[in-house]
Amino acid sequence: MSKFRVIGKSVPRLDGMHKATGRMRFVGDYDVPGHWVGGIVRSDVPRGVLKGFVKDPAFEWSKVVFATSGDVPGENFVHIVRDDYPVLAEKRVSYVTEALALIAAPDEKTLRAALAAVKPEIERLPAALTPEEGLEAKVKVWGEDNILDEYHVDCGDVEKGFAEADVIVEGTYETGLQEQMYLEPQGAVAIPHEDGTIEIVLSVQCPYYVHNAAVHALGLPKEKVLIRQPATGGGFGGKEDYPSMMAVWCGLLAMKAGRPVKLIYDREQDLQVTPKRHPSKTRHKMGLKKDGSITAMEIDVLLDGGAYTTLTRVILQRATLHAAGVYKVSNVKIRGRAVATNTPPTGAFRGFGAPQAFFAVERHIDKAASLLGMDPLDLRVKNLLHNGDSFPYRQRMEQGVNAEAVLSRAAALSGYREKRARYAAEREQNRRVRRGIGLSVVMHGGGFTGSGEDSMGSIVRIDFEDDWFRVLSSSVEMGQGSATILPMIAAETLGVELENVTAPPADTNLVPNSGPTVASRTTMFVGATTYDACLNMTAKLGEFLAEENDCSASEVLWEWEKGQYAVKGKTVPILEAARNFVAQRGQLSSEGTYKGPESENLWDDGKFSGDAYKGYSWLATVVELEVDMDTYEANPIDVAAVAEIGRVIHPSLAAGQIAGGVLQSIGWAHIEDLTITPEGRYSTSHMSSYLVPTTLDTPRWTIETIEDPCPAGGFGAKGMGEMPCNGSAPAFLSALDNALGVFADRIPATGEYLFGLLMDKRAENEGESEKTRSDLDAY
Repeated sequence: MSKFRVIGKSVPRLDGMHKATGRMRFVGDYDVPGHWVGGIVRSDVPRGVLKGFVKDPAFEWSKVVFATSGDVPGENFVHIVRDDYPVLAEKRVSYVTEALALIAAPDEKTLRAALAAVKPEIERLPAALTPEEGLEAKVKVWGEDNILDEYHVDCGDVEKGFAEADVIVEGTYETGLQEQMYLEPQGAVAIPHEDGTIEIVLSVQCPYYVHNAAVHALGLPKEKVLIRQPATGGGFGGKEDYPSMMAVWCGLLAMKAGRPVKLIYDREQDLQVTPKRHPSKTRHKMGLKKDGSITAMEIDVLLDGGAYTTLTRVILQRATLHAAGVYKVSNVKIRGRAVATNTPPTGAFRGFGAPQAFFAVERHIDKAASLLGMDPLDLRVKNLLHNGDSFPYRQRMEQGVNAEAVLSRAAALSGYREKRARYAAEREQNRRVRRGIGLSVVMHGGGFTGSGEDSMGSIVRIDFEDDWFRVLSSSVEMGQGSATILPMIAAETLGVELENVTAPPADTNLVPNSGPTVASRTTMFVGATTYDACLNMTAKLGEFLAEENDCSASEVLWEWEKGQYAVKGKTVPILEAARNFVAQRGQLSSEGTYKGPESENLWDDGKFSGDAYKGYSWLATVVELEVDMDTYEANPIDVAAVAEIGRVIHPSLAAGQIAGGVLQSIGWAHIEDLTITPEGRYSTSHMSSYLVPTTLDTPRWTIETIEDPCPAGGFGAKGMGEMPCNGSAPAFLSALDNALGVFADRIPATGEYLFGLLMDKRAENEGESEKTRSDLDAY
C-alpha cells in the first residue's frame, strides 16, 4: 500500500473542466478595447542587402504605424542564448521570412492593405541553403566559417579500440525538419500603460526569457515590463524562444502606436516563419568484436542551425552528450557541430537534440547487428550501461541505470523475438501487406546540462490566501499537466487535500523565477523546489505555533501523514494554523530553492566533461507496423513502451506523455515531410500538405512504467516529457527492416523513399543474378 496520500494517484486534472467546457481563455480570446492589429513585413529572398522600402503613395500611411530597426528603443537583438538575432534587420538579410519592418493598423482590412502597399528593396546575394554549402563557407552566413558552435568528447584511445576490433561498421544517418504543430498558433497582445509599463500577454513556455528579451530590446527597466501567461495551447519547445520575438515586436508597435496591439498568427504564418527541429547528418564508425562487444565509437554530429543561433548552442550540447546512446564503450570520440545556413533559424523541439543523436546510434546498432548476423536485441543487451559504468563524458553512474530493465520488459510485453522471426519468414511470401517489428532503447538527462540547475537560483513561493495554498512559479501549464503535478506535490508535503491547493498562471509581477518550462525539468526540479517551499511553510507555521503556545519550536511536532501539528497535548490542522497566522500577522508565504545532491565530479564547461545531468530516465520502445506493398504506406499497429522515470507522480498523465511523444516521433519517422525549397523557404504552409499523425494513425498502446526514485527530483521524480520523442523513429525504421528487408538510413521514410530502396534492392539482386549467369556461361 502506498505511503502517499496524493502522489501516485491519477487525480482529475485541475484545469481539465475549464478546457473541456471552453471556459479557458487563450491569448486570441482576449478582447482588449481599442486595440490595433499588428503585421510583419518580411524578406522574400534568403540573403541580401536591405536598401530600404518602397511605399505606395496611394496608400494613406498616416492611418497606420510603420516601424523599422531604427525605431527599436533598446538594443536591436532578441536576447536568447547569444545576442545575434536582430529584432528587425538593419542592412543584412539572412533568410526568407526574416522580419524587416512592423505595421500596426486599426483593423485587419487596413493592415492587409498596408502590407500590400510596401515592398522591401533588397539587393539579392548568393545564399547557402544546405549544410554542405554552409560548411564550404563560400557564403559567410555567420562568422568566418559558419560554425555556430562545436563540442568534443574524447574518452580512451579510439585508434587502439579500432585496432582491437574484428569488424568496423560505418554509416551516415540523416533526419529532417519537424514542425511542432501545437494546437494554438503563436500570439501576443501588448498593452501600454500610462505609467510607462508595458504589459504583454502571450502564449509562452518561458515567461522570464520573454521578460529579459523585452527589457533589452524595448529599453525599459525590469519593473516596467510585465509578462502574463493566459492558457498556452501547446508548445513542444516551439514556444521557448519564439515568444520573445513576438513580445518584442508587439511591444514595440504598442509603444509607438500608444495603444494596445494584437499580433496573432494564423496557421499558414506559423508554419512558414517559426523554428522547427534541427535537421541533422550524423556519421558513425563503430568497432566490434565477433561476439558483438563494442570496442570503439567515432561519431560526427552535424546540425543545421539556420541563420542565427537561437537555442542551437544548448541543443547541440545535448545532441553531443547523447550521441553514444546507452552503451558502455571505453574508447569514444565525438564531434558535435552546428552550421549556419541562409534558412529560417531552427529551434527547440521536444527532445532537444537527443532524438537526432539517438536516431543515428540506434540505426547504427541495427546495421552492426545485421552485419554480425545477430538479433538487434541481443547486440543491445551485450553492450548496455549498468550501475557503476560511465558515460564517455566521464559521468559515473552509481545508481539509477535501468536500460536493461526497460528493454527486457518491452521485448517481453511485445513478443518481440517470436514476431521478428515470423515476420522475416513471411517476407519471403511476398504478401501485399507485410508486417515488421523493431525496437530501440534510449535515455534522457533531466534538466539543464552541467551546473545549470544549481546556478540558476530557481525559486518557488507558496502563498496562503482565501483558504488556498497557492504554488507560485514560472513553470507554465501547456497541456503537459504542471498545473496539476505541482499542486499534488504541495498537497502531499503540506498534508492537505488537493482541493486546497492551486497553481495560477505565470505572471512576472506575481510569480518568482523558477526557470523555464523546458528540458523535462518541471516535475523533477521545480517539483523539488516546490517541496522545499512547502517544508519551509510547515517550519514557519511550527514556529508560529510555538510562539502562540509559549514553548520551543522543538516541542511542536509536525505530523505530515495527518496534516497537523501536535503541541502541548492538542492537535492543530495546518489549515487552522495558516488561518490563525493570517488573522494575527497578515500575509503568509514561504519560498523554496532547489537543493540537489552535491557532486564530486563537477561539470567542466571548458573540458565538456563531468556530471552532465543529475538523473537519467530510460525508455524502451517496440514498434510493430504494416506496409502496404501497393502504396508503400507504413502504419504502426502496436507499440509497447516501458519507461523508468523515477517516482511516478501521476500515472495517467505519465502514460499520456509517453504515448504522445512516441506518436510525434513516429510521425517524424515516416509522414512529416518538410524541406527547404530552392528559394529558401519551407516547402509547405498548410496542414493539408504537412501530415501529422491523427487518431487513424495511432497504434494500440501497451505502456508500463518502472519506479526507481531519484534523489535529485521532487519525491524522487525524474524528467520524462521529452524522452518519448527520442526512440520511436529508429524503432519504426527497424520494423521496416524486418518487413521489407531493406535498410533505411534517413527520415522521413516516405512511401517514395521506401519504393526507391526496394527498387535498388531489386536491381542489385538482378545484377547478382546476371553475374551468376555470366560466371556459369564462362565456366
